[in-house]
Amino acid sequence: MTKVCGAVKPASWAKFGLYGFALTVVYYSALRQMIGVDWEKEDFNYCYLIPFVVLYFIWEKRDGLAALASQRSWGGLPLLCLGLFLFWIGELAGEFFSLYISFWLVIVGLVWLHLGWEKLKTIWFPMAMMLAMFPLPDIINVRLTFGLKLISSQIGVAMLQLYGMSAYREGNVIDLGFTQLQVVEACAGLRYLMPLLVLSLILAYWYRVHIWKRIFLVLSSIPIAIFVNSFRIAATGVLYSVWGAPVAEGFFHGFAGWLIFMGTIPVLLAEMWVLGKLPPRGDADRGSRIAEVDSKFNRSASGCTENPKSSFFSPVFIVAVVLLGSTLILSKTIEFREKIPIKRSFKEFPVQVGEWSGSKGQMEQQFIDTLHFTDYAMADYRNPQGKSINFYTAYYESQRKGEATHSPETCLPGAGWLFREAGTTNVPLGPERSMPVKRAFMEKSGQRELTYYWFAMRGRTLTNLYQVKLYTFWDALTKHRTDGALVRLITPVYGKESVQEAEARLQEFTKEIVPVLREYIPE
Repeated sequence: MTKVCGAVKPASWAKFGLYGFALTVVYYSALRQMIGVDWEKEDFNYCYLIPFVVLYFIWEKRDGLAALASQRSWGGLPLLCLGLFLFWIGELAGEFFSLYISFWLVIVGLVWLHLGWEKLKTIWFPMAMMLAMFPLPDIINVRLTFGLKLISSQIGVAMLQLYGMSAYREGNVIDLGFTQLQVVEACAGLRYLMPLLVLSLILAYWYRVHIWKRIFLVLSSIPIAIFVNSFRIAATGVLYSVWGAPVAEGFFHGFAGWLIFMGTIPVLLAEMWVLGKLPPRGDADRGSRIAEVDSKFNRSASGCTENPKSSFFSPVFIVAVVLLGSTLILSKTIEFREKIPIKRSFKEFPVQVGEWSGSKGQMEQQFIDTLHFTDYAMADYRNPQGKSINFYTAYYESQRKGEATHSPETCLPGAGWLFREAGTTNVPLGPERSMPVKRAFMEKSGQRELTYYWFAMRGRTLTNLYQVKLYTFWDALTKHRTDGALVRLITPVYGKESVQEAEARLQEFTKEIVPVLREYIPE
């Protein structure tokens, strides 16, 4: 390995500019989605600050970086290759989060390739902090939000009852007698949890105490966020009884949330003060850290050489440029997907399926614009006994980033449905034939429903969104196809009807509808 002095040379700036240009072009669609769409959401507004925090922490380490010699290393090549592999998964499977992680891995790999492991360790925290820029995938985001919503509702109701008010919770709805409060996404706790978690990480990084105290400080941000959010819900209920609806919506609701969040900062500072009083006191790692830095400085100073003129054409740089350049050219010049038209338009979808009679429905234009499907069908079918099943299917002739099928696991909980049971089951279609489907029993404000859904993907029946993404990636490479459809069936669980009776109805309808769908969805 060749060591070069820490001073930044013109060749280094040229490399930096070339990499910056290549990364911007390769990841342009992902960066546009992240900054222009994801960060615009109120849950992720804090992400705008993360790049500045990262740059500040790197600038703070400028002296330590200058004291260490750059050491070109092939150790970063596996990270770079893994990042580019995830790029193709995200690009062909239509998954933005894979592109975000790919972007991070490529940057870390390039830093390791050109600066070496010692310098990378020096800036490990700002490099790790970059991950806070990337919003979680919807399927994880919704599950986390919904879980926090229920916990916050439970604690909030307990606080209201402790205050002396009559409060009862059903799902995410709190009944106060004189009104009902619905704990929606704005109250879910994620808007508190993620910024508070990032803030606690920053404080723990600066907090020069024993490692267990820093870990405790970070982990404590989770219960603090939940408790603070529960207090906000309880306070909203109390104030509602005095001032009415304005305190539960609009500006006052948002301002109250911001004010309560600001109150968590003194809580974290007070916690740091208490932890500082506990043994072991002081910076347990200070002596070893100083000795380690001195040792690194001495080793670097003794082995430092002037940057050779040929360093611009170093092997690691050439390999990195070839890999990035190939990715750029292939992604911009080759179309890996063919648009596969639907066999028959869903406008022709029958309203009579076996003994089931249906009436077609229309989706609002705002949802059509958001979902980006090629064709869809939506109808309510009834059997001779008057029991109904809501049928919905959406077909995509080519799935791309931002224009791909989604999972009902993300939209149904977002609409307030509580999943009591969720899993996979097999529906018998005939002798020795069955089909896997995703099954969920849901409740919302006293209503009960049972749903089946599956993904019809190029002759496969899939029940997991991650399977869908991986097969879409593979089929784009091997078949140049990414078409597919989501099929969803929902039936109410009527009155005293058992879940088993509703399930038998769903299975009966599934047997009837699957052969009909084959006439429309390509295999």
